[in-house]
Amino acid sequence: MSVLPIHLLGSPALRARAREVGTPDDADRAFVQDLLETMRAYHGIGLAANQVGITRRIAVVETDPEQAIVLIDPVVVGQEGKDKDEEGCLSIPDIYGHVQRPLKVTVAATDAEGRRRTITAEGLAARAILHEIDHLDGILFLDRLGPLKRRLLLRDWERSRKGKSGHIREAPSPEDAGRPVG
Repeated sequence: MSVLPIHLLGSPALRARAREVGTPDDADRAFVQDLLETMRAYHGIGLAANQVGITRRIAVVETDPEQAIVLIDPVVVGQEGKDKDEEGCLSIPDIYGHVQRPLKVTVAATDAEGRRRTITAEGLAARAILHEIDHLDGILFLDRLGPLKRRLLLRDWERSRKGKSGHIREAPSPEDAGRPVG
């Protein structure tokens, strides 16, 4: 297992629609473990393959440390209610906006062992699942904001990136393991 670098806003991988996986193999199972390790190293609650430059429909969510959710080829099959809350993204560090999403979601997805399952989640877990599925479709949380708010946040992002180049966020060093990564 390894911690992978995160692709930042501006990386073409974040705007690509990820390809279907089908039945996961050993390489996919190892990749799921890499995603989980990477998500945890960056102190996130979800991570999609696009965010590490791999355009395959694989994502992980962990809002409960006792239960990681693996989403391979996820499809939303039901949603209920509405909830507006703050979201951020490991690919757009330190930028946050309030996004409206369903309060409850039901998703059909394959797990790492190749079993197709139906997952129902509410609250933060539902929000995280939908956020990661958006990534797999090349959609960022910024795309779900109004035009004025999106422009303001993009301006903040550009200011935060002044003097920095590239679209890759290197993995945190082991000595930073306990510190938030932003």
